[in-house]
Amino acid sequence: MNQKIRLFIAIELPEAVKNLLTETAVCLSKNVPDRAVRWVNRAQMHLTLRFLGDTAVTQLPSLQDSLNEIAAQHSPFQLRLNGLGAFPNRKRPRVVWAGLAGDVAVLQAMQAELEDRVVSLGWVREERPFSPHITLGRVKDASGAQALDWSVGLANLAVTVTAVQLVQSELRPSGPVYTVRHVANLGRRG
Repeated sequence: MNQKIRLFIAIELPEAVKNLLTETAVCLSKNVPDRAVRWVNRAQMHLTLRFLGDTAVTQLPSLQDSLNEIAAQHSPFQLRLNGLGAFPNRKRPRVVWAGLAGDVAVLQAMQAELEDRVVSLGWVREERPFSPHITLGRVKDASGAQALDWSVGLANLAVTVTAVQLVQSELRPSGPVYTVRHVANLGRRG
């Protein structure tokens, strides 16, 4: 039997950024009915580069090698929080997010390399273009979500990117549990 685990590739966020995003979500939701939006637990906040889904455990070594190779080709870089929004839009929010600015072109180039690599390993190419964001909440009740307070500001805290992680996600009734399976440190210094 080929054991499978649910995986994604992500960038870990600094604790100060997670704290700010958690406080921001509380402010956004102050007029929203309970359960209208399922807010992301601060421990699960991250920047997803690629969702892989159910993956054979036998593919872990090749995924880890690929992450190491790509990470080694990139120097650490800087992002910063930049505004709040929703997919598809604020009038009909399904996902509430925090945006990113800074070295976004570097992030997008690295994500494109990851995409090409996972496709070469057998995954289907992602159809939607990569849109860098940090998910804060998922809307469960569209009418209740109309009360989101979009006037809330978001400080432009820095996010220094020094590594990429391969993360296992176990779905449980209490919410997902994440386990870091591999960390690939960005390589070029200076």
